[in-house]
Amino acid sequence: MTVAAGSRPHRPRWRRIVRWLGLPPPVERWLRRRLPRRLFARSILIIVVPMIVLQSVVTFVFLDRHWENMTQRLSVATASEIAAVVELLELSPPELRPVILQSATDNLFSAVNLLPGQHLPAPHPKRFFSLLDRTLSREISRQVARPFWIDTVESTRWVEIRVKTSAGILQIITRRSHTYASDSHITLVWMVGTSLVLIAVALLFLKGQVRPIQELAAAAESFGRGKPVDTYRPHGAIEVRQAAWAFLEMRQRIERHIEQRTAMLAGVSHDLRTILTRFRLELALLGNEEETRALSADVDEMQAMLEDYLAFARTDIDEHADDVVVASLIAEAVRGYPKVKTFVPEELTAPVRPTATRRLIANLVGNAVAYAHRVEVRASTGKSLIVTVDDDGPGIPESERRAVFQPFYRLDSARNRNRGGTGLGLTIARDIARRQGGDVVLGESPLGGLRATVRLPL
Repeated sequence: MTVAAGSRPHRPRWRRIVRWLGLPPPVERWLRRRLPRRLFARSILIIVVPMIVLQSVVTFVFLDRHWENMTQRLSVATASEIAAVVELLELSPPELRPVILQSATDNLFSAVNLLPGQHLPAPHPKRFFSLLDRTLSREISRQVARPFWIDTVESTRWVEIRVKTSAGILQIITRRSHTYASDSHITLVWMVGTSLVLIAVALLFLKGQVRPIQELAAAAESFGRGKPVDTYRPHGAIEVRQAAWAFLEMRQRIERHIEQRTAMLAGVSHDLRTILTRFRLELALLGNEEETRALSADVDEMQAMLEDYLAFARTDIDEHADDVVVASLIAEAVRGYPKVKTFVPEELTAPVRPTATRRLIANLVGNAVAYAHRVEVRASTGKSLIVTVDDDGPGIPESERRAVFQPFYRLDSARNRNRGGTGLGLTIARDIARRQGGDVVLGESPLGGLRATVRLPL
């Protein structure tokens, strides 16, 4: 890349941010490969990533400061009440135990009973995440200090606790809301729900903001390919409207320049053709002599050179692209070259500029016919219209395949100046292809000579 003296190469802002963060080169390359390239996707990241980070921090703080603390306090209170009931049962005479159980049921828990037997049930499998099990079990172990069994799995509303005492197996059933902060999940649901709503609103808003940019890009691409853009109207944010109005003004200036250029070329062409016609008439009056024949050949060569120069200077941007039958287009382009074979499906169609594309193919075919005995033309479509022109001529060295597209460039080898011409055929062909968003590339032909490949986007 060439950089003017005193200037600094432009780097994308995200790349400068990555460098400012000081990430290792492997991590930087990994991020560069995985960052989205479309504006809509990057805008989504700008909104969604901070929101996810913020919600994660808030959730962590909430769980740590509120949920766990509240659960801790409720578990401590529950364990203290259980310890009090156990102590009363063990210290009171048997006849008072029903009164103690009834009082605990009425004032502390949902149900308190003494079960027969001296064995606790087998413990339930632990869940992956059970804040209640850990906290409540820890407090019962610390305050009650007796073998116990706890069930927080079977029911979503109740917690069953059994404690082995000297009076028997004490069964306590209480609400889950009395042992831990059971309504905390509502807050988390609200956080997640509001985040999803905000993300959905942001996506709809971003889609509306990105659409005018996409329409502007489509209009610019259509204008470059010769398609009409009269229906495009600027809309969207102020900055997008400014860019759209600048594009429309640029289109008008280009069209005015083309009109002036076309009018000038038409005048020059008319004047020069008039002079050449007078030359031909004067030569015809001189008779069919050897000198007049040489002058007549020079006039013909001047006429051909004039047509080539005008074709090079003339633009076809005012010609709109239309759906054309490719086989008919190529057949017209190769008319007058009987030895050229075409292999084009009859049903093949493509949206191209008919006149310009016909001239493009005719230039490539004429260049091939001038130096080869066998010429073949093929066409196919996919994402682009691809036309290949193969010949069995001497070809062009790889080192000169780019130079031959320069105006007036002539080879000194087998394709030399003795063949005539102005050196503008390939230049005009590539110019026409690039005006439609495509290109012309030269390579090796299966026939042993040169292959010219035309790609025109559809």
